[in-house]
Amino acid sequence: MKTVAAPVIAAQPRELADLRDAELLSIIQSAPRDSAMRDTACEVLVTRYRPLVRSCVLRYKNSTESHEELMQVGYVGLLKAINNFDPAVGTSLAGYAQPCVSGEIKRHFRDKRWQVHVKRSLQELRLELRNVAAELTAELGRTPSDTELARQLQVSEDDVRAARQADLAFQAASLDSPVTTQDGSASLGELLGDDDPRLEHVIDMQAVWAHWSGLPDREQQLLLMRFYGNMTQSEIGEQLGISQMHVSRLLAEALCYLRAHLVEPVPA
Repeated sequence: MKTVAAPVIAAQPRELADLRDAELLSIIQSAPRDSAMRDTACEVLVTRYRPLVRSCVLRYKNSTESHEELMQVGYVGLLKAINNFDPAVGTSLAGYAQPCVSGEIKRHFRDKRWQVHVKRSLQELRLELRNVAAELTAELGRTPSDTELARQLQVSEDDVRAARQADLAFQAASLDSPVTTQDGSASLGELLGDDDPRLEHVIDMQAVWAHWSGLPDREQQLLLMRFYGNMTQSEIGEQLGISQMHVSRLLAEALCYLRAHLVEPVPA
């Protein structure tokens, strides 16, 4: 048992604020998880390292995420660092906690904010692109081109464009959200087009033409007269010099052929 454990555990909670990090960590590691002393020791360390969490959160001050929510996420990372820190391996809790807090915040953005799955490399490039764009804008006095951004980031222009597109997946907008702040403004959903029913017809006709050449010439002519010329079977029979019954049988055979190839395509 460590020499600091006995007097520390016997101390009152108000006395813990004067203890060093190592002593507080000793309490946390030795006391039961449901003990008030352990909770108080954690609370003292969290309060002590609140400025560290705040400094990590300030890096994302331009984010649409609220400062309070990011602070809560940072505290989660700090508590993980407190529970996992081993004084025998390192002597600085601050040095161990800083990457833990930053990592927890980055994980929050990666897991909670992205509405569409985006590769990790693009997520990171998106953040670098934002910072470099701000620096070049200040340096050049204008918005930098994709070529200039790619040169500065040492990536291709295609990567820059992909990072811009990834930015669109970061925060999805509701279809019910208004386009402008004016009263009576249309919503995003109202500006989206509906499915064109004629599109399916075009697709169906493309499938028909793919098997059209398999029909005899007379049956091709018969189908064109019936469905494009809107002619009756009697009119077709008079035009071709055959009986209406013969026309009906040829139509049935032609449609049966097309239906078999469209519904159950013959393997190549």
